[in-house]
Amino acid sequence: MSADDRTERQSRYRLAATSLMRETTLDALRELLLERPWPTITMTDVAVAAGLSRQTIYKEFRSRRGLAEGYALRLTDSLVTVIESALYENPGDATTALREGYATFFELSGADPLVMSLHQGKAPEDLLRLITTDSNIIIRPAADRLAQTLQRSWVNSSPDDADIIAHAIVRLALSFIANPPEDTAAASANTARLFAPFVAAPPPVKGCQPNGVPT
Repeated sequence: MSADDRTERQSRYRLAATSLMRETTLDALRELLLERPWPTITMTDVAVAAGLSRQTIYKEFRSRRGLAEGYALRLTDSLVTVIESALYENPGDATTALREGYATFFELSGADPLVMSLHQGKAPEDLLRLITTDSNIIIRPAADRLAQTLQRSWVNSSPDDADIIAHAIVRLALSFIANPPEDTAAASANTARLFAPFVAAPPPVKGCQPNGVPT
């Protein structure tokens, strides 16, 4: 094995180990949130629940705010995951894909203990800022990933269109976290109707190339 191959393998191992550590930590936080509210949970509590050192948790997340951001990032990433799956399972049918994607996200977020804590009594200020004034921190990564899917999948969006559509889809989903719909089925259907015309690839005009240029 060459030195370059050995370095690449070591890099992959480090990335895998870091990913596993983050998931373990966030899973531990979720379990703690099922037992008690966010303001009462310390970094030490999370470290003990995850079976990791407090130093390791601080090195990765830096602070409680960083830990909350990591948790929220995973939640918004789940939106991208379900919409990606729905798009690939429903080729050419943007309405169904978006309806199913949003419906699944509403189900996941509605059962999430951190989201639930926002609607039980006085919501913690740090969490409110994270989904309102500071929301770009969690919107940007999810939207960037979704934009890539809109370009690579059957949707075949241009980079500019994909970026605009993806940000709108993610931003609207985040607004539902702060203010959940009373009827999730209707909200899913209505949101799908709103975005579908911009997601669906327009059919080629007879006598024209797909980009509209006459043949």
